[in-house]
Amino acid sequence: MRIFTQLPAANTFKNAIVTQGTFDGVHAGHRKIIEQLKKIAAQVNGETVLLTFYPHPRHVLQTHADELKLLSTLNEKIVLLEEAGLDNLVVIPFDQAFANTEPEDFVKNVLCNKFNLHTLVVGYDHRFGKNRKGSFELLQLLQPIYQYQLVQIDAQETEAITVSSTYIRKALLSGELLLANKLLTRPYLFEATVIQGAKIGRTLGFPTANLLPIEPNKLIPAIGTYAVKVLLNNQEYLGMLNIGNNPTILSKGFSIEVNIFNFADELYGQKIMVSFVAKLRNEQKFNSIDELKQQLTKDKLHAIEILQQTS
Repeated sequence: MRIFTQLPAANTFKNAIVTQGTFDGVHAGHRKIIEQLKKIAAQVNGETVLLTFYPHPRHVLQTHADELKLLSTLNEKIVLLEEAGLDNLVVIPFDQAFANTEPEDFVKNVLCNKFNLHTLVVGYDHRFGKNRKGSFELLQLLQPIYQYQLVQIDAQETEAITVSSTYIRKALLSGELLLANKLLTRPYLFEATVIQGAKIGRTLGFPTANLLPIEPNKLIPAIGTYAVKVLLNNQEYLGMLNIGNNPTILSKGFSIEVNIFNFADELYGQKIMVSFVAKLRNEQKFNSIDELKQQLTKDKLHAIEILQQTS
């Protein structure tokens, strides 16, 4: 997959089959669009092109923008799109000036002049341009002027639930990990740096790595204990991860900690990728440290059972 971090030169693409959007999470609905791109490209000997934006437009345009938490970092998105078989990814720096582009100017000067647009594929609720005035109806009106094909993808539904990044965010924040993973078509990913912690876990027999999200706006799932897979230096490990306030150990405070099974090396400063496979339980306060240790032992056995089934 070729990656462009600014608008490409004219005629960079041959018969470009284009879609555009934030594609946060690269979920089932996004993958349906990509499959449609690939199908059309094969028919016309063209290339698939996704035009996306960084930072997320809502982080630029809205007050309280930090309240929007994302399903994927830019790096995660790149990996997922490449796995989906996309030919070209164009990441446009999004700022207020770009946001003020009139919809018709965007179609003419960007999609047609820069992308050699053959076919534009859009989702069912696609909006674009200044104040989101651009719509499918406008694209239909401009179609005979600029001579492109236009395809609209219907809303993707799973058991009567419309697949959207917003719905998946809500599922993760409410602890519905299995639903979120189903709509994502994969385990939820979390990229983080290992930081110094209080080192209390090792006194319990369960040493943990404390994690700091690489992307400040990355969504952190609901408080609780999870069965996870950890990717470190291209090696996969099994583990369990806790998100919460550690109520049994009052001095600890909120943290994200992962216990990697059968692993003893120091990880400070290293980057790891965590895949959330299943939620084991909600956070709870135990009457003693011994009771906490007993529960951690049960959590580990439960996590191993689940993770081995998914290997």
